[in-house]
Amino acid sequence: MREPVDPSDLDLGSIALFVGFAAANAVQADLAAQGFGDLRMSHGYVFQHLIDAQPTVSDLSEKLDMTQQGASKAVAELERLGYVERLPSPRDARIRHVALTRKGREAVTAARHARERLEARLRERSGGTAFGGAHGTAFDVTRAVLVDLLDELGGAAAVHRRDVRPPR
Repeated sequence: MREPVDPSDLDLGSIALFVGFAAANAVQADLAAQGFGDLRMSHGYVFQHLIDAQPTVSDLSEKLDMTQQGASKAVAELERLGYVERLPSPRDARIRHVALTRKGREAVTAARHARERLEARLRERSGGTAFGGAHGTAFDVTRAVLVDLLDELGGAAAVHRRDVRPPR
């Protein structure tokens, strides 16, 4: 039998990664409870490029750093599930753009609300008192530190551009 690992012994990157996984799982469970149980975390990487645009599958493959076949497969799955549709280009009927359907937009809204509820729950758990003389609660300070570390490690720019790619 393996010896248990104490989370407090982990390095910061591992802790942040596991907190992210646990948060994603909590959001997935919330989405499932709202009727979106067929969505997976990987679908979010596609959705981020459809919120403000209607790219082609080729555009998506480039943005997601994956093959056109892989992007096409992801779009076909989301299309089968009713979250996206392919629309003809106004300039060239041979070109198809990928767009969120009403159900897809509802899923985006549901995911945003699920993340808001999770953040509220975590904020409440951390208490409402100031943390070590710093401005804000322990939650606020932790959140600010993580945002700063994301910037320091070069990840903030990708978030600004909605260009977060799946891990390799």
